[in-house]
Formats: sequence, structure tokens, C-alpha cells
Amino acid sequence: MLNDSSILVTGGTGSFGQAFIEAVLKKYSPKKVIVYSRDEWKQAEMRNIRLLQENEQIMRYFIGDIRDKERIKMAMYGVDYVIHSAALKQVPALEYNPFEAIKTNILGTQNVVEASIGANVKNVIALSTDKAAAPINLYGATKLAADKLVIAGNNIVGRHQTKFSVVRYGNVFGSRGSVAPLFKSLKESGQIPITDPRMTRFSITLDQGIEFVLACLRKMMGGELFVPKIPSFRILDLAEAIAPDAEITFKGIRPGEKLHEEMITKTDAMTTIEHSDHFIVLPSLTSEENNIKKILDSNNSQEYRKCEEQFYYSSDTNPVFLDVPRLRELVKSCL
Repeated sequence: MLNDSSILVTGGTGSFGQAFIEAVLKKYSPKKVIVYSRDEWKQAEMRNIRLLQENEQIMRYFIGDIRDKERIKMAMYGVDYVIHSAALKQVPALEYNPFEAIKTNILGTQNVVEASIGANVKNVIALSTDKAAAPINLYGATKLAADKLVIAGNNIVGRHQTKFSVVRYGNVFGSRGSVAPLFKSLKESGQIPITDPRMTRFSITLDQGIEFVLACLRKMMGGELFVPKIPSFRILDLAEAIAPDAEITFKGIRPGEKLHEEMITKTDAMTTIEHSDHFIVLPSLTSEENNIKKILDSNNSQEYRKCEEQFYYSSDTNPVFLDVPRLRELVKSCL
């Protein structure tokens, strides 16, 4: 579906955006790929990537902020598919700068939704985070609001064809600002600081995240919140995998931080269906039964089943955990 199409990626110079664009260029033959971001230096660096240079005739680089509605409307002209990955994401920074988080993550997302409808974009997928489920920090709260805005976009498309869905997953292993690179940078110091020994997190690799987004882009009907089934890891096991000889010091949980992350809450479970490798949280604005029937009628009904009412998907009760040897393999391949 991406062959001979135009694709726009907000936050296109970020870890996910850049890797997603490279994956698309390797797998498909798009007509145009638009990098939309506010960082001119990162765009200049992207231009030097060999794969992007080889596809220079179809690459477009838009300097712009999703806060600027007129600019994003201009960038959307003639676009078929939008991947919305732009966001402010650093939890402590956003606790201190809440107004900026709201302007980018909420109002910026509203701009993307409205511009997509105006440009008659076919499919829009927004990237979310496990912190948006039962949020306790501002980052999670703004991403939950953004998720709601994106899903609600399906209710205001009118005569337009645009469909909106959300993909929610956990920590991207080894991504910029994540815990694994931090531990690796501290390995030589002989001391690894850990907030709490009980802490667990979901983990997904960048390649797995990209493949999941592409799969959801193909199957989405509009309104779904897709959640992949991914493994968890214990923070102590990660420290052991990276720096087995280091001294562990405990610092206490930071403001806005959880012991364990959730991707589906018990409340979400009421409108959630399960597949062998993912979940779909359905929109709650319309009939639960109609939503489930719509999904089942469009797929092999044997592939999905409704989740139990008390089900929840949390990093500490996840049935799949990465052990120390597997974490060592990930560190070697991702860092």
C-alpha cells in the first residue's frame, strides 16, 4: 500500500522517525517521503545518510513545528499516509515545563488531526506510550489526551476518507534517553544508580516497533488503539546484563515515575480484544458490541477473542520476561 504513495512523518528526525523512513525506503517504492521536524541540524545530518541520498529525488525536508497549524497544513498537501511521532517525552523536563508539553503533545496533535482531514489523508497512525495508560505524570497525561484526540478524529471526518488509529508500546530498547544507554555510559565508573529494585518495564526494539506500525497501517479501519505483546524486563537484570561487576546504589523513585508500567488497564479491558501477538483497544464512544463485531467481521473470527473484564496488561504481571542472557544479546545488538 505504500508503493507510489506519499508519506509524512512528524518528528521525522527522531529515533523512530528516521529508522521508520529508512525501513520504508528499503521495503517499498514510495512516490514521496516527507520529513517534518523543527530541528534543521538533524535534517542536515539525515541528508548525509547514504540511503536517503540514493532516494534524494523523493525526499522532502520540511522545517516546522506541529504547533504551527498552517505549516503542517502546507506539508500535508497531497499526502496519503501520516505517521505522527513528534512529541516532547522527557518526564522530569515536562513536569517542570507543563505548558510546553500541552502545546506540543495536545494542541500539536490536534493540528495534525485537523490538517490530515483537510488534506484528505488516507490513514493516520499516532505513536503513544505505556505512560498514557493510567498516567501519573504530565507526559503520560498529555499523551492520553493526544490518543483521545486522534481516535476522536474518526468522528469528525465528514465526507473525507481519513482514518485515525493509535499504536501504544513500551520502552524502545536502547533509544536515546532510555535506561540501557545510561547504564552502559556508567559502566566504567563502577556504580549503577537504580531507583527501585522492584522496578519493571516493557521492552521493544526499534525494528519491532517499526514492523508493528507498518502492520497496523495495513490493517487499521479507524478507531483502534493497537498494543503489541512484548516482553518485560527487571531493572536489576538489566544492570546485571550491562555491568555485572558494578556496585548498585538505590536512589528512590523519581517524581512522576511508576514501579511498573501498564499498557492496558482493567477499565480498558472492557473494550479490548486479543490476538496472538497484539491487543486492540476499541473506541468507547460507540457500542462495544458493534465495535467488536466490526473487527471480527473484517478478520478471521478465530484470530480474536474478547478479553476478560478484570484483565490488565502490566509489566510486572506480563508472562514473558527477558532474562539476563537475552538482555545481554539485546545490549550487543542495539547499543
